[in-house]
Amino acid sequence: MKLLFIGGTGVISAAVSRAALAEGHELYLINRGNRSDLLPKGAISLVADINDEQRVAALIDGLSFDAVADFIAFVPEHLERDYRLFKGKTKQLVFISSASAYRKPLSDYRVSEGTPLSNPFWQYSRNKIACEDYLMRLYRTEGFPVTIVRPSHTYCERSVPLGVHGAKGSWQALKRMLDGKPVIIHGDGTSLWTMTDSRDFARAFIGLLGNVHAIGEAVQITSDETLTWNQIYECIARALNVPLRAVHVSSEMLAACSAYDFTGGLIGDKANSIVFDNAKLKRLVPGFTATIRFDQGIKRTVDYILAHEDCRQPDEEFDAWCDRIIAAVEKVVRELSVGR
Repeated sequence: MKLLFIGGTGVISAAVSRAALAEGHELYLINRGNRSDLLPKGAISLVADINDEQRVAALIDGLSFDAVADFIAFVPEHLERDYRLFKGKTKQLVFISSASAYRKPLSDYRVSEGTPLSNPFWQYSRNKIACEDYLMRLYRTEGFPVTIVRPSHTYCERSVPLGVHGAKGSWQALKRMLDGKPVIIHGDGTSLWTMTDSRDFARAFIGLLGNVHAIGEAVQITSDETLTWNQIYECIARALNVPLRAVHVSSEMLAACSAYDFTGGLIGDKANSIVFDNAKLKRLVPGFTATIRFDQGIKRTVDYILAHEDCRQPDEEFDAWCDRIIAAVEKVVRELSVGR
Protein backbone atom coordinates (compact mmCIF):
# COMPACT_ATOMS: atom_id res chain seq x y z
CA MET A 1 0.00 0.00 0.00
CA LYS A 2 0.94 3.61 -0.45
CA LEU A 3 0.62 5.29 2.94
CA LEU A 4 0.97 8.81 4.31
CA PHE A 5 1.41 9.46 8.03
CA ILE A 6 1.16 12.90 9.59
CA GLY A 7 3.70 12.62 12.39
CA GLY A 8 5.85 9.51 12.50
CA THR A 9 8.21 10.07 15.43
CA GLY A 10 5.85 9.79 18.42
CA VAL A 11 5.21 6.93 20.85
CA ILE A 12 2.60 5.36 18.60
CA SER A 13 3.45 6.70 15.16
CA ALA A 14 7.13 5.68 15.22
CA ALA A 15 6.21 2.06 15.93
CA VAL A 16 3.51 2.08 13.27
CA SER A 17 5.92 3.58 10.75
CA ARG A 18 8.51 0.87 11.39
CA ALA A 19 5.84 -1.83 11.10
CA ALA A 20 4.54 -0.42 7.82
CA LEU A 21 8.00 -0.38 6.28
CA ALA A 22 8.77 -3.88 7.59
CA GLU A 23 5.69 -5.14 5.73
CA GLY A 24 6.91 -3.54 2.50
CA HIS A 25 4.51 -0.63 2.26
CA GLU A 26 5.51 2.63 0.58
CA LEU A 27 5.49 5.21 3.37
CA TYR A 28 5.45 9.00 3.21
CA LEU A 29 5.84 11.04 6.40
CA ILE A 30 4.81 14.67 6.88
CA ASN A 31 6.64 16.24 9.81
CA ARG A 32 8.63 19.34 10.64
CA GLY A 33 11.98 17.53 10.54
CA ASN A 34 12.86 18.42 14.13
CA ARG A 35 13.41 14.77 15.11
CA SER A 36 14.95 13.40 11.94
CA ASP A 37 17.06 10.96 13.98
CA LEU A 38 13.84 9.12 14.87
CA LEU A 39 12.59 8.80 11.30
CA PRO A 40 12.59 5.17 10.16
CA LYS A 41 14.97 4.27 7.34
CA GLY A 42 13.13 3.83 4.07
CA ALA A 43 10.37 6.37 4.67
CA ILE A 44 9.95 9.28 2.25
CA SER A 45 10.08 12.47 4.29
CA LEU A 46 7.94 15.45 3.31
CA VAL A 47 9.30 18.22 5.51
CA ALA A 48 6.55 20.67 6.41
CA ASP A 49 4.43 21.93 9.25
CA ILE A 50 1.06 20.28 8.61
CA ASN A 51 -0.58 23.58 9.55
CA ASP A 52 1.13 25.21 6.55
CA GLU A 53 -1.67 24.01 4.31
CA GLN A 54 -0.40 25.67 1.16
CA ARG A 55 3.05 24.04 1.42
CA VAL A 56 1.60 20.62 2.21
CA ALA A 57 -0.80 20.87 -0.74
CA ALA A 58 2.16 21.59 -2.99
CA LEU A 59 4.16 18.65 -1.60
CA ILE A 60 1.34 16.15 -2.22
CA ASP A 61 0.32 17.57 -5.58
CA GLY A 62 -0.05 14.65 -7.98
CA LEU A 63 0.06 12.06 -5.20
CA SER A 64 -2.72 9.80 -3.95
CA PHE A 65 -2.74 7.26 -1.14
CA ASP A 66 -4.38 4.06 -0.01
CA ALA A 67 -4.50 5.45 3.52
CA VAL A 68 -3.62 8.66 5.35
CA ALA A 69 -3.23 8.57 9.14
CA ASP A 70 -3.12 11.71 11.27
CA PHE A 71 -1.38 11.05 14.58
CA ILE A 72 -1.33 14.70 15.71
CA ALA A 73 -4.92 15.90 15.25
CA PHE A 74 -6.43 17.13 18.50
CA VAL A 75 -9.26 19.53 17.61
CA PRO A 76 -11.85 19.54 14.78
CA GLU A 77 -10.00 22.33 12.97
CA HIS A 78 -7.12 19.94 12.37
CA LEU A 79 -9.45 17.50 10.64
CA GLU A 80 -11.16 20.21 8.65
CA ARG A 81 -7.70 20.94 7.26
CA ASP A 82 -7.13 17.24 6.56
CA TYR A 83 -10.44 17.04 4.73
CA ARG A 84 -9.46 19.94 2.47
CA LEU A 85 -6.04 18.43 1.79
CA PHE A 86 -6.96 14.79 1.25
CA LYS A 87 -10.50 14.69 -0.11
CA GLY A 88 -10.23 12.70 -3.34
CA LYS A 89 -6.58 11.82 -2.60
CA THR A 90 -6.99 8.92 -0.17
CA LYS A 91 -9.13 5.80 0.11
CA GLN A 92 -9.04 6.02 3.91
CA LEU A 93 -8.36 8.70 6.53
CA VAL A 94 -7.44 7.31 9.95
CA PHE A 95 -7.85 9.55 12.99
CA ILE A 96 -6.17 8.73 16.30
CA SER A 97 -8.71 9.43 19.00
CA SER A 98 -8.41 8.27 22.63
CA ALA A 99 -9.98 5.72 24.94
CA SER A 100 -10.09 8.51 27.52
CA ALA A 101 -13.12 9.77 25.59
CA TYR A 102 -15.29 6.99 27.04
CA ARG A 103 -17.91 8.07 29.57
CA LYS A 104 -16.66 9.06 33.01
CA PRO A 105 -17.67 7.97 35.52
CA LEU A 106 -18.11 4.55 33.94
CA SER A 107 -21.36 2.69 34.39
CA ASP A 108 -19.58 -0.58 33.54
CA TYR A 109 -15.85 -1.25 33.89
CA ARG A 110 -15.96 -3.33 30.70
CA VAL A 111 -15.38 -0.95 27.81
CA SER A 112 -16.15 -1.53 24.15
CA GLU A 113 -16.65 0.74 21.16
CA GLY A 114 -20.32 0.88 22.15
CA THR A 115 -19.55 2.59 25.45
CA PRO A 116 -20.88 6.19 25.27
CA LEU A 117 -18.41 9.03 24.81
CA SER A 118 -18.49 11.71 27.52
CA ASN A 119 -15.72 13.07 29.72
CA PRO A 120 -16.64 16.12 31.81
CA PHE A 121 -13.23 16.11 33.52
CA TRP A 122 -10.80 16.48 30.59
CA GLN A 123 -10.88 18.99 27.74
CA TYR A 124 -8.43 16.84 25.78
CA SER A 125 -10.99 14.04 25.70
CA ARG A 126 -13.87 16.35 24.82
CA ASN A 127 -11.85 17.66 21.90
CA LYS A 128 -11.27 14.11 20.67
CA ILE A 129 -15.01 13.44 20.90
CA ALA A 130 -15.69 16.57 18.83
CA CYS A 131 -13.18 15.33 16.24
CA GLU A 132 -14.95 11.97 16.03
CA ASP A 133 -18.32 13.68 15.62
CA TYR A 134 -16.99 15.82 12.77
CA LEU A 135 -15.53 12.86 10.88
CA MET A 136 -18.60 10.66 11.29
CA ARG A 137 -20.78 13.46 9.89
CA LEU A 138 -18.53 13.54 6.83
CA TYR A 139 -18.82 9.77 6.50
CA ARG A 140 -22.62 9.78 6.81
CA THR A 141 -23.28 12.77 4.56
CA GLU A 142 -20.52 12.44 1.95
CA GLY A 143 -19.17 8.93 2.26
CA PHE A 144 -15.76 10.32 3.24
CA PRO A 145 -13.76 7.15 4.11
CA VAL A 146 -12.85 7.54 7.77
CA THR A 147 -11.63 5.11 10.41
CA ILE A 148 -11.34 6.14 14.07
CA VAL A 149 -8.77 4.42 16.29
CA ARG A 150 -8.94 4.70 20.09
CA PRO A 151 -5.67 3.83 21.88
CA SER A 152 -5.44 3.70 25.64
CA HIS A 153 -2.15 3.87 27.56
CA THR A 154 0.45 2.91 24.94
CA TYR A 155 4.18 2.99 25.68
CA CYS A 156 7.40 2.59 23.70
CA GLU A 157 11.08 2.10 24.49
CA ARG A 158 11.66 5.80 25.19
CA SER A 159 9.27 6.50 28.06
CA VAL A 160 7.93 4.57 31.06
CA PRO A 161 4.15 4.88 31.44
CA LEU A 162 3.09 6.10 34.89
CA GLY A 163 -0.03 7.41 36.58
CA VAL A 164 1.70 10.30 38.34
CA HIS A 165 4.55 12.18 36.70
CA GLY A 166 5.65 15.73 35.99
CA ALA A 167 5.63 17.93 32.92
CA LYS A 168 8.97 16.57 31.71
CA GLY A 169 7.98 12.91 31.57
CA SER A 170 8.50 9.90 33.77
CA TRP A 171 12.27 9.82 34.30
CA GLN A 172 12.22 11.72 37.61
CA ALA A 173 9.88 9.13 39.14
CA LEU A 174 12.26 6.36 38.02
CA LYS A 175 15.19 8.28 39.50
CA ARG A 176 13.35 8.47 42.80
CA MET A 177 13.04 4.68 42.75
CA LEU A 178 16.74 4.30 41.94
CA ASP A 179 17.63 6.73 44.76
CA GLY A 180 15.53 4.78 47.26
CA LYS A 181 12.93 7.54 47.58
CA PRO A 182 9.19 6.87 47.77
CA VAL A 183 6.98 7.39 44.73
CA ILE A 184 3.34 8.36 44.59
CA ILE A 185 0.67 5.94 43.36
CA HIS A 186 -2.77 7.42 42.94
CA GLY A 187 -5.63 5.98 44.98
CA ASP A 188 -4.92 2.72 46.80
CA GLY A 189 -3.27 1.25 43.70
CA THR A 190 -5.90 -1.44 43.21
CA SER A 191 -7.83 0.08 40.30
CA LEU A 192 -7.49 -1.84 37.03
CA TRP A 193 -5.58 -0.55 34.02
CA THR A 194 -4.21 -1.70 30.67
CA MET A 195 -0.77 -0.96 29.25
CA THR A 196 -0.14 -1.63 25.56
CA ASP A 197 3.28 -2.01 23.99
CA SER A 198 3.55 0.15 20.87
CA ARG A 199 4.77 -2.85 18.85
CA ASP A 200 1.51 -4.69 19.54
CA PHE A 201 -0.45 -1.56 18.76
CA ALA A 202 1.37 -1.18 15.45
CA ARG A 203 0.52 -4.69 14.26
CA ALA A 204 -3.18 -4.13 14.90
CA PHE A 205 -3.10 -0.66 13.32
CA ILE A 206 -1.50 -1.91 10.09
CA GLY A 207 -4.26 -4.51 9.90
CA LEU A 208 -6.86 -1.73 9.75
CA LEU A 209 -5.18 0.12 6.86
CA GLY A 210 -6.75 -0.60 3.49
CA ASN A 211 -9.37 -2.67 5.33
CA VAL A 212 -12.77 -2.05 3.74
CA HIS A 213 -14.50 -3.34 6.87
CA ALA A 214 -12.88 -0.60 8.97
CA ILE A 215 -14.36 2.28 6.96
CA GLY A 216 -16.92 4.21 8.99
CA GLU A 217 -15.91 2.38 12.16
CA ALA A 218 -14.37 3.29 15.51
CA VAL A 219 -11.96 0.67 16.83
CA GLN A 220 -10.06 0.54 20.11
CA ILE A 221 -6.58 -0.98 20.14
CA THR A 222 -5.27 -2.20 23.50
CA SER A 223 -3.70 -5.23 25.09
CA ASP A 224 -5.97 -7.79 26.75
CA GLU A 225 -3.76 -7.80 29.87
CA THR A 226 -5.26 -6.11 32.92
CA LEU A 227 -3.09 -4.96 35.83
CA THR A 228 -3.55 -2.98 39.03
CA TRP A 229 -1.50 0.17 39.41
CA ASN A 230 0.36 -1.49 42.27
CA GLN A 231 1.35 -4.30 39.89
CA ILE A 232 2.39 -1.78 37.23
CA TYR A 233 4.73 0.03 39.62
CA GLU A 234 6.06 -3.27 40.97
CA CYS A 235 6.95 -4.34 37.41
CA ILE A 236 8.81 -1.07 36.88
CA ALA A 237 10.70 -1.42 40.16
CA ARG A 238 11.68 -5.00 39.30
CA ALA A 239 12.93 -3.83 35.90
CA LEU A 240 15.09 -1.28 37.74
CA ASN A 241 16.17 -3.99 40.21
CA VAL A 242 15.15 -1.88 43.22
CA PRO A 243 12.48 -2.28 45.92
CA LEU A 244 9.30 -0.25 45.47
CA ARG A 245 8.57 2.33 48.16
CA ALA A 246 5.02 3.46 47.42
CA VAL A 247 2.95 6.18 49.03
CA HIS A 248 -0.72 6.05 48.12
CA VAL A 249 -2.49 9.38 47.71
CA SER A 250 -6.10 9.81 46.67
CA SER A 251 -6.64 11.04 43.13
CA GLU A 252 -8.96 13.75 44.46
CA MET A 253 -6.20 15.08 46.70
CA LEU A 254 -3.67 15.04 43.89
CA ALA A 255 -6.08 16.91 41.62
CA ALA A 256 -6.93 19.47 44.30
CA CYS A 257 -3.40 20.40 45.39
CA SER A 258 -1.43 20.23 42.18
CA ALA A 259 -0.37 22.49 39.34
CA TYR A 260 -0.40 19.36 37.15
CA ASP A 261 -3.55 18.34 35.26
CA PHE A 262 -4.52 15.43 37.46
CA THR A 263 -8.20 16.29 37.21
CA GLY A 264 -8.17 15.25 33.57
CA GLY A 265 -5.40 12.68 33.64
CA LEU A 266 -6.57 10.88 36.79
CA ILE A 267 -10.21 11.66 37.60
CA GLY A 268 -11.08 11.67 33.91
CA ASP A 269 -8.93 8.68 33.00
CA LYS A 270 -6.39 6.67 35.01
CA ALA A 271 -8.20 6.58 38.36
CA ASN A 272 -11.01 4.58 36.77
CA SER A 273 -10.94 0.78 36.59
CA ILE A 274 -11.22 -0.20 32.94
CA VAL A 275 -11.15 -3.57 31.19
CA PHE A 276 -11.18 -3.40 27.40
CA ASP A 277 -13.25 -5.69 25.20
CA ASN A 278 -11.24 -6.02 21.97
CA ALA A 279 -13.63 -8.37 20.16
CA LYS A 280 -14.33 -5.82 17.42
CA LEU A 281 -10.63 -5.34 16.65
CA LYS A 282 -10.13 -9.10 16.45
CA ARG A 283 -13.03 -9.42 13.99
CA LEU A 284 -11.54 -6.71 11.79
CA VAL A 285 -7.96 -8.03 12.05
CA PRO A 286 -8.32 -11.83 12.22
CA GLY A 287 -5.58 -13.54 14.14
CA PHE A 288 -4.44 -10.43 16.01
CA THR A 289 -3.72 -10.63 19.70
CA ALA A 290 -1.34 -8.57 21.81
CA THR A 291 1.59 -10.79 22.74
CA ILE A 292 3.90 -8.57 24.83
CA ARG A 293 3.26 -8.80 28.57
CA PHE A 294 3.84 -5.58 30.49
CA ASP A 295 6.64 -7.01 32.62
CA GLN A 296 8.45 -7.99 29.41
CA GLY A 297 7.81 -4.76 27.54
CA ILE A 298 8.70 -2.48 30.43
CA LYS A 299 12.03 -4.27 30.97
CA ARG A 300 12.95 -3.37 27.39
CA THR A 301 11.87 0.23 28.01
CA VAL A 302 13.80 0.60 31.26
CA ASP A 303 16.96 -0.90 29.73
CA TYR A 304 16.71 1.48 26.78
CA ILE A 305 16.23 4.55 28.98
CA LEU A 306 19.15 3.64 31.23
CA ALA A 307 21.33 3.31 28.13
CA HIS A 308 20.22 6.59 26.50
CA GLU A 309 20.87 9.82 28.36
CA ASP A 310 18.57 11.81 26.09
CA CYS A 311 15.61 9.84 27.54
CA ARG A 312 16.49 10.91 31.10
CA GLN A 313 15.25 14.47 31.50
CA PRO A 314 15.60 15.74 35.08
CA ASP A 315 12.57 17.41 36.66
CA GLU A 316 13.59 18.99 39.96
CA GLU A 317 10.25 20.78 40.27
CA PHE A 318 8.32 17.50 40.17
CA ASP A 319 10.80 15.89 42.56
CA ALA A 320 10.27 18.67 45.11
CA TRP A 321 6.49 18.48 44.63
CA CYS A 322 6.57 14.73 45.39
CA ASP A 323 8.55 15.40 48.56
CA ARG A 324 5.99 17.99 49.72
CA ILE A 325 2.98 15.73 49.01
CA ILE A 326 4.57 12.72 50.70
CA ALA A 327 5.64 14.80 53.73
CA ALA A 328 2.08 16.13 54.07
CA VAL A 329 0.60 12.62 53.92
CA GLU A 330 3.09 11.27 56.46
CA LYS A 331 2.39 14.21 58.80
CA VAL A 332 -1.35 13.48 58.76
CA VAL A 333 -0.70 9.78 59.44
CA ARG A 334 1.55 10.66 62.41
CA GLU A 335 -0.99 13.08 63.87
CA LEU A 336 -3.87 10.64 63.52
CA SER A 337 -1.78 7.86 65.06
CA VAL A 338 -1.17 9.76 68.31
CA GLY A 339 -2.91 8.07 71.21
CA ARG A 340 -3.75 4.86 69.35
